Amino acid sequence: MESGRLNCDTEIPVLQHKIDVFSSSYRESLESLRARSQETAQYQAKLEDTKAKLREAEADLVKALGVKTRKEAKRMALMDAIASAKTRVEDLKSSVQKQISKNNEYAAILYQQSPASEETMNGSTERKDEILAAISWYNTVLGFHVEGGRGVKFTFKNIDPSNPNEECFFTIRHENDTYTLLNCEPSLKGMEELIRELNKTNGLFKYVRVMRRKFQEAVHGSVASLNFEHQESAIISTSAPDLSISSFRSDSPTKKNENQVQPTKVERPSKKQSLGRRAISAALSPGSASSVRQSPRLRARK
Repeated sequence: MESGRLNCDTEIPVLQHKIDVFSSSYRESLESLRARSQETAQYQAKLEDTKAKLREAEADLVKALGVKTRKEAKRMALMDAIASAKTRVEDLKSSVQKQISKNNEYAAILYQQSPASEETMNGSTERKDEILAAISWYNTVLGFHVEGGRGVKFTFKNIDPSNPNEECFFTIRHENDTYTLLNCEPSLKGMEELIRELNKTNGLFKYVRVMRRKFQEAVHGSVASLNFEHQESAIISTSAPDLSISSFRSDSPTKKNENQVQPTKVERPSKKQSLGRRAISAALSPGSASSVRQSPRLRARK
């Protein structure tokens, strides 16, 4: 019993020492864990801040990438536009060079043809003067006038020597390649046959001369008209201007109406170059009378 108690007394301080050491070690461990926990909490807060900053940096990076992408797209589009503009400039330069070459060729052609054109213009001026002289002669000697309207009115004076201002006229219309007599004053016989002959031969010049002779016969009678024609032929042979009938013809079929003349209207006898717009060229020309347009040369002279 005594030995057991001694053993207990001996062991108690040892155990007490062990307990104190363990308690001290436990407290130290606890303090260490507490410090680590606080440090971990601080690190956790720093980590959250870092994550937030990282997210902001990622958003900024995305924005920057978007801006860069747009700038790159604009740059590529601008480069394409510049390349297209350069190509267009080259095409325009080529076109300008071609146009300059054509202009030089045209200028050379015009320079070569200018003497011939001047000669042609001089000849045309002389022919115009001859035509105007012929028109004046027809108006003065024969009292011949043409007036346009619904048809073409041919008026003659100097038919009756006793009354030279008395007018004899007829109106004829050309439509759909057919001549139609609208009126005639004074009335004459055989007009239907003359119109049929005119539509068959298309000889308006001859028709006008026949109508003048018919008017003379109607005024004087056939015998008196024959004597009057002899007198008139003598007057014409001495007073007619020196203008050959070929002056009123075209030199080629393509220019058939180019040299046609235009008569004065009854309402304006003072303007000798004012002509009936649609018929006198056929009446004064032995060529085809199917066209009654005004002469382009006389229009140019106006």
